[in-house]
Amino acid sequence: MDRRKFLKQSSLASSLFFVPSFVRAFEEVASGSLGYKRLVIIQLSGGNDGLNTIIPYRNDIYYRERPSLGIAKPEVIKLTDEVGLNPSLTPLKRLYDKGYLSIINNVGYPNPVRSHFRSMDIWQTATDADEFSQSGWLGRYLDHYGKHPYTAIEVDESLSLAMKGEEVNAIATKDPKAFHNLSRDPYFKNIQKHQNDVHLSEHNLGYLYKSMIDAHSSAKYIYETSKTVSTQQNYPQNKFGKQLKTTAQFINSRLDTKVFYTSLNGFDTHVNQLNTQKRLLKQYADGIEAFVIDLKNNGTFKDTLILTFSEFGRRVKQNASVGTDHGTANNVFIIGENLKKKGFYNGMANLNNLDDNGDLKFEIDFRTIYATVLDKWLEVDDKKVLNKSFSQLDFI
Repeated sequence: MDRRKFLKQSSLASSLFFVPSFVRAFEEVASGSLGYKRLVIIQLSGGNDGLNTIIPYRNDIYYRERPSLGIAKPEVIKLTDEVGLNPSLTPLKRLYDKGYLSIINNVGYPNPVRSHFRSMDIWQTATDADEFSQSGWLGRYLDHYGKHPYTAIEVDESLSLAMKGEEVNAIATKDPKAFHNLSRDPYFKNIQKHQNDVHLSEHNLGYLYKSMIDAHSSAKYIYETSKTVSTQQNYPQNKFGKQLKTTAQFINSRLDTKVFYTSLNGFDTHVNQLNTQKRLLKQYADGIEAFVIDLKNNGTFKDTLILTFSEFGRRVKQNASVGTDHGTANNVFIIGENLKKKGFYNGMANLNNLDDNGDLKFEIDFRTIYATVLDKWLEVDDKKVLNKSFSQLDFI
């Protein structure tokens, strides 16, 4: 078999190539208790401008630093006497009014990094800024508590670092039918003929082929389980809307999956930010509302927690291109029916007290949010997953 042709045509490799113990994990049930609760992670890639998302519309410093970028007071969707939402987030206001939204402000980490790739790595691995890891926090959750590879699914074509463990990787698929059809490709018959080939073993491909054969069962299970339900809910006709529709299908079919990972890209708004962010936030809010309605109609929203983050916020002062440059602290959204702290978890940042670069000072380490979700929602040992102990918050 032609190695290059095989790897090129098999997108299974994107999620299974670096899975040293895939077969063992697939066949064995790891110790630990797994309940019915599900976690959905939404990544806003590029660094969403949190200050134009949650807006301090009564703060003169905000308008002074953003003379043409600040959202005009009449346009702000008022949440309190001081703070409101970007006008594109009307659907989020409806969730807020129902008590389904908790907004955590000033989230970041010590010694912040303003590189997209490095900061995203830090968020996805839950490491310190000066530490590097080849495993993600959800991948390590899989290592310790996953029953099978589809315990976690990324609804995309490739796998984020967050979903890669030291021993086990999650599954990446945005189309369960296509994933199933791919697993039935004639190439698999050829793999079976060559899986014990010495030449393949010498090139570290023998184990990959065996892993991909065993992945057939995952693909079949995901497809045959999820196809039993269909939704009547209308979703936005964009990539993000389709991701959430597929995620809802997985959840509503009661797929035995605990964690789902999705993303919305394009938030690196250095130039002409207003229209770009407006469009992206509308995609986010419209998609989330459809998703929540779909889950509620199927009785699964009460068992689902949704966490939205971005790798960093933006600079307080607008730049010369009517955009914003890379910043630090940002807001995190927690959406669910089981919130202890509804609305605002904490106050907005003090715009009179910025760091030396003119950025917001972080107040809450993002890993305290992870620790809270792991311990209180997924009901596992957060220290084992995060490799150290963090204080926990009180939003669930």
